[in-house]
Amino acid sequence: MSSITAEEAKALAPDLASLKAAQELADICHWVSLGANEAALWGECKGSAQKPYKVQVDLSNRGFACTCPSRKSPCKHVLGLMLLASASPTILKDTTPPAWVSEWLEKRTDQTSDHAGQAEPDTASSQSRQKDAARRAARREKLVAAGLETLDLWLKDLIRQGLAFAQSAPASFWEQQSARLVDAQLPGAARMVREMQGIPGASPNWAEILLLKMARLQLLIQAYRRLESLPEPSRTDVRTLLGWTINRKELILSSPALSDDWLVMAQTLEEDETSGLRTQINWLWGKTSRKPAQLILFAFRTRPFEDHLFPGLTLRGDLVYFPGAYPLRAVFKSYRGLESTFVPAGFPNILAFLDAYSTALGLNPWLEHFPVVLEHVTIEKLETNWLLCDGENQAIPVSPRSPCWELLSLSGGHPLTVFGLWDGFAFFPMTAWENERFVRL
Repeated sequence: MSSITAEEAKALAPDLASLKAAQELADICHWVSLGANEAALWGECKGSAQKPYKVQVDLSNRGFACTCPSRKSPCKHVLGLMLLASASPTILKDTTPPAWVSEWLEKRTDQTSDHAGQAEPDTASSQSRQKDAARRAARREKLVAAGLETLDLWLKDLIRQGLAFAQSAPASFWEQQSARLVDAQLPGAARMVREMQGIPGASPNWAEILLLKMARLQLLIQAYRRLESLPEPSRTDVRTLLGWTINRKELILSSPALSDDWLVMAQTLEEDETSGLRTQINWLWGKTSRKPAQLILFAFRTRPFEDHLFPGLTLRGDLVYFPGAYPLRAVFKSYRGLESTFVPAGFPNILAFLDAYSTALGLNPWLEHFPVVLEHVTIEKLETNWLLCDGENQAIPVSPRSPCWELLSLSGGHPLTVFGLWDGFAFFPMTAWENERFVRL
């Protein structure tokens, strides 16, 4: 089945409009037929013409074709098929391709053989794919460099105008810059700009938070310009943040796995109302390794997620981390559910947690959320502020958006084990254990 990821499909989009249109097509209701095998994806998509458009994707080298009249490459139908395959691979059942797909694949093979001359077909095909990949990579690097130059100028203009301007800036100020970054194949940077839009005026310390976001973007620009001088894990972090993707199938096959019992600590769900894309973020904790992991799943509209995970579920399995200086995101190589559960062992006090956070931030300065388990802590209210306190009279602020009263009621003033996310400003509790009882906040 297809190894195409949603991130890869998004990176291929020629512009933001094509991506939005493709996201709307990533629903089975728009398709007359769908199919897949080890060589290709194909489908017939309903359009404005009397007959459906015939769409096909060559999985060997990501070649594609569509009978629609669009001049964009790839068109929205090709991108829609890729997004549908990545979100709901079981919909594209492994079947024998129809004649129009087989003929297209054979024609591509014949063209490669003719172009190779006297060379061996397999060698020629490999060399052709390598050359195509090199050309695409060079074209993308050029687009990225230009996009980052524009982003650099935009950030400097924002500083010159002052942060007060950010409070009154129209939505188009943020949206147009985000769209430019998407056009430059920088979806990661585009996401960071979109997130900045909601910061001005959202909290008393919004200016500090916005400056930090801007500083991280500027650091990302400078890091990319000096990419070759960075250690390999940091280079991977920079490219991933900007929007390069890592093939999950290749990652699983080539990377070592960490075997442990994994508890699903918390789960969040986001939905894009325009595209219908749902993003589920799962936070896991290893029983023996005491390592956190982030699993991200995607699905469109009412389609089920590939894995059925929920807070409190315990899994025994092999987890593979995506590469990076401080790896967090991961994917299961294999797993099975367990009936038993456990209370995770975390940091014994706040100083130990802050020391670990500073180490992680030194490895990855773009770390936005640090997952943490704190043992023997209580929540207290000091005037209008909430604090999480340990037994050594150390305390950290708790996010005002969090269920503070619920946590206080659960604890009854007694120490608890708590899991949550630290963003550098405040702690957001998501799960707690009252004795050995798992409580989702």
